[in-house]
Amino acid sequence: MDTRRALVCEFLGTAFLLAAVVGSGALAHKLDMGNIALSVLCVSFATMTTLSACIFALGHISAHFNPVVTLALAIRGEFAWKNVVPYWIVQVLGAVVGVLITNVMFDVPAVCISDTVRTGVGQWLGEFVATFGLLGIIFGCARGNASMLPFAVPFYVAGAIFFTSSTCFANPAVTIARMLTTTLCGIAPGGVVPFVVAQLVGCVAAVGVFGWLFRAPAVRCDIDIPAETEQKIRELVASV
Repeated sequence: MDTRRALVCEFLGTAFLLAAVVGSGALAHKLDMGNIALSVLCVSFATMTTLSACIFALGHISAHFNPVVTLALAIRGEFAWKNVVPYWIVQVLGAVVGVLITNVMFDVPAVCISDTVRTGVGQWLGEFVATFGLLGIIFGCARGNASMLPFAVPFYVAGAIFFTSSTCFANPAVTIARMLTTTLCGIAPGGVVPFVVAQLVGCVAAVGVFGWLFRAPAVRCDIDIPAETEQKIRELVASV
């Protein structure tokens, strides 16, 4: 893997993801005439389509766009631990830059702090469920239908925006960056740490459950070995 190119992909993909989330929220809220459900629908659609496009465009190099995905793959032995922290750094930076640029596009200060309170056991559980399910979709598709990942992951995210109480952040980089927007997509700073903790717990749970569920079947070798040959093998092993 060309690490430099991979890091650039992670930065760009996460930046565009946040631009889609925050920008669609800002525009929709101007047009929804008080109908928040319509704004959430717009955010869901924009997030789904942009994420899918970014996975298609960048996935042949790198398309995690999410620190818990990077962490989960490292725990599973499918990603080098030495690259985990660099990935986390560029994912968070990309997310922050995406939000700052989007703020400027919509004529609000580049840096602003959200006052949208998102807290409580229900929302923390929503983040656990959103993250757990997201990783399950990724692991399941990778195990049996990898070509569908660019569709399945965005579809799940779009659905989870509606069916989870937290509206599916499911991503520490997204959570941190969304402190910096005063749109309906924001989160007050006090809610960030509990959300990230819930996401990490969901990550660990998903690695355990889906690692077991989607593990490769054991390969059996039902070959009859003559008793004399078996005894010679035992003696050879014992002498080593």
